[in-house]
Amino acid sequence: MNLVVKYYVVRVSLLQPLFGLAKSLKSKMDFPEDFNQLELLNSHGHLIPRGANSMWTESTEQEDGEMEEETEEGAHSEEWYLQKEGALIENPSELVLWAAEHNRLSTLRRLLIVNPSLVHGSDEDGYTPLHRAAYNGHSDAVLILLAAGSKVNNRTIDGWTPLHSACRWSRITVASLLLQHGAELNAQTNGGLTPLHLAASNTGSSKIACAQTLELLLSQRHLKAGLRSNSGETASEVASRSGPLHFLFEMVEDCVSVVPET
Repeated sequence: MNLVVKYYVVRVSLLQPLFGLAKSLKSKMDFPEDFNQLELLNSHGHLIPRGANSMWTESTEQEDGEMEEETEEGAHSEEWYLQKEGALIENPSELVLWAAEHNRLSTLRRLLIVNPSLVHGSDEDGYTPLHRAAYNGHSDAVLILLAAGSKVNNRTIDGWTPLHSACRWSRITVASLLLQHGAELNAQTNGGLTPLHLAASNTGSSKIACAQTLELLLSQRHLKAGLRSNSGETASEVASRSGPLHFLFEMVEDCVSVVPET
């Protein structure tokens, strides 16, 4: 066995997915520029149990200006936020949704202290504050809402859970948090789409974030990657026509978990 891989296995006692190990250790050790954590998974993935807690967080790398543009488009002044809050002050059910969507943490906390039931509210399409925080990638807001009792598997009118929302927009940190709090990995929408289907179809976000979201889902022990949507497609088939990340499915196809099924 390669000495670096042996170090990984001994150090963490087989408790982290290899994706997360490679990412974490690469930042601390002197690896060559062409080091590929996915190749490492392909060659030694059978040593790591599927479903161990992920260490993924959203990449801070910027790719072709994609993340910079997204940040600039979503930036507003504090005055703008205060004006919006003021306009909704008499409608707490709307304000809590807005605060979750825009990561207004102090407003969110204040509303939930005054009226804890607001955490269970939703808009006309069934999106809860947790859905809105999830699809915008606001991990702190997600934690506040979960601590306040938000149901992690609430569904919209179309059957979307917060995990669907996070994976559709490649919100890797939020997706990982939701999974750690019991999000249903293989939940299907009214159209039969799983979070994996949505992650596989996402070509609009940063390529790095898209790849990381797929890696997170594919490393889960209880993933049912073969589930088909109402149109008859698996997530792998969606990925094969949607972009360049289908190879991720091929790389993990033959990986065998060292943890026996129960």
